[in-house]
Amino acid sequence: MSNSDRLAMKFDTGYLRLAACCVLLLAAFGCGRSPYDNPIANNSQQPDKILFDKSIENIERHRYELARITLQTLLNTYPDSEYIAKAKLAIADSWYREGTSTGLAQAEAEYKDFITFFPNMEEAAESQLKICEIHYNQLKKPDRDNVHAVRADQECRQLLLRYPNTVFRDETEQLLRNAQEVIAEGEYRVGMFYVKKGSYRAGANRLQSVTDHYPLYSKADEALWTLGENYGKLGDNFEDQQATAYRRIVSDYPMSPWVDEAKERLTAMEVDPPATDPQRFELHKYNVENRVEPGRMGKFWGLFRGKPNLGIAAKMGDPAMTTLMPSTPPGIQAAAAAATGVTPTADVTVETISGPSALDTEPDARRNPPESESGQQDEPE
Repeated sequence: MSNSDRLAMKFDTGYLRLAACCVLLLAAFGCGRSPYDNPIANNSQQPDKILFDKSIENIERHRYELARITLQTLLNTYPDSEYIAKAKLAIADSWYREGTSTGLAQAEAEYKDFITFFPNMEEAAESQLKICEIHYNQLKKPDRDNVHAVRADQECRQLLLRYPNTVFRDETEQLLRNAQEVIAEGEYRVGMFYVKKGSYRAGANRLQSVTDHYPLYSKADEALWTLGENYGKLGDNFEDQQATAYRRIVSDYPMSPWVDEAKERLTAMEVDPPATDPQRFELHKYNVENRVEPGRMGKFWGLFRGKPNLGIAAKMGDPAMTTLMPSTPPGIQAAAAAATGVTPTADVTVETISGPSALDTEPDARRNPPESESGQQDEPE
């Protein structure tokens, strides 16, 4: 090998080492940094802009407490600054990125304050989405406390109602469908517990509420089948409700494995099976084909996870936009009316008392204490 070749090899080797060192330096300087979601592309050198830029840099470097101190200095020193709204949003984002339970609670409060003071800004919808995600990311299994599922349901619905044309609509609807899947699964399990226990009225009440309020629930067809069987055990007075449950399986869930049996039950009850709704057919088909069922290992490790399985949740369809309210079990009002002769009602009336009343004509019982066994009145203590 000639000297020129040796020099060329040494040059190439040195160049590769230099390039590797540059890559390592870039990785070291960029490690732990993530771009801020709402930066301001402005090269202004005003002091309030400098404070804002410094706080954003601290947020990207995970120095959240220092960033909040800097942002609070901006708010206190320059109350009329054009960066006030961005500063308040950055404070909320710093708590959100911190990710602790205390930080998430504080982030929710800060986002709500931002929406209150700046409801017409584009970032208001994003702030409401962050509030929804705060509770959505803390979802637990259906057999555990569902407080975060209920709050995620409320906050996501609030976003869709307040900002119907937001760019986050599709994302929010999917979060809402997932949260309602968890709520519906919890209600379904409670209903099945009552059914297995033999409390058919309570079981029918729960299953009816689930199927009526959450038609996108992945087990809605199975819940309707159990509901029909449950109504059959309550007697002939609930034959119409039983037929309605079977008819809904045929019309709304055509891909269900219970369709053929539901048709047989309707035929035995001398009720004509309904025609399949084409829109419901396409909706149910899409949701069934896009379910992600866990495998064997997924089911095994799922026993040790605290997170619910959201792969089976619906991927299409309008989620419920109202809160699930408790209802009276079937037959309870009719039984109460038969026993008392009065139809129960929730109406409240107000009547003005005219003339003397019992308070004026009858003596106060507290002034006449009851007599003891010896015939003497008990002395007040």
